[in-house]
Amino acid sequence: MTTVANPLQRVDGVPESLLGDALATRLPDSSAPAPWETRVQAVLWFHRAAPGAAAQLPDRLQGERTLPLTIGAFIRYLDTPVGPYSEVLASPLLLARAPLPAAVVPFIAVDSLASIHGGRANWALPKTLAAFEWSDPPERLGRHVFRVRGESTHGPTAWEVSATVTPRRRGLPVRFPLRDIQLTPDGRELDIPMGVRGRLQLATIDFASRGPSLPSWLLSGRHLAVVLPDARMSFGAPRR
Repeated sequence: MTTVANPLQRVDGVPESLLGDALATRLPDSSAPAPWETRVQAVLWFHRAAPGAAAQLPDRLQGERTLPLTIGAFIRYLDTPVGPYSEVLASPLLLARAPLPAAVVPFIAVDSLASIHGGRANWALPKTLAAFEWSDPPERLGRHVFRVRGESTHGPTAWEVSATVTPRRRGLPVRFPLRDIQLTPDGRELDIPMGVRGRLQLATIDFASRGPSLPSWLLSGRHLAVVLPDARMSFGAPRR
């Protein structure tokens, strides 16, 4: 077995989610356990899955029936058990499971070391570190420009995503469940229940990605999106 600086490095993801030795040695020894209750501002966008999207799933899940929908998200966590932080994530396909389809997240990055530890330890989410730029102050989430840059062994700025989001004015109250499936380094499946409640606005997003894997499945272009300007999100303890 390959020697690593921290066992959390064994949580698998796409190359952009690599957790290198130098970063792994900076992680805290512990973080808040699940469940987490949070307050967020979020943008979620959607597009039809690219032909190579299925290859981003873990080998064990690639034979499953799927729904060809890719989902991405920019999230600003205003209140969490590990403090405020920003996040970008994407799921290449949805698993067509009953009673609720499930995302699988091989790409996720944050600007908080405590969140990296919590995501990898609690839910086998392959979080890594990135730098975030937001055009709006935290008090509002209107027409917005995002830029997120990360680092890995591929270079000092190995990947980057950017977007301009244009929401419509009207919103409606929503409350809905979410589900995520992740695999631990020893192959155990975690079934993670989540929930969202808040106000939702329809939007469009002009998105661009670059990096070793992202452009092949998290596609650049104009996509349908939704904005949650002030919402509550729950992340439950995983069912094993």
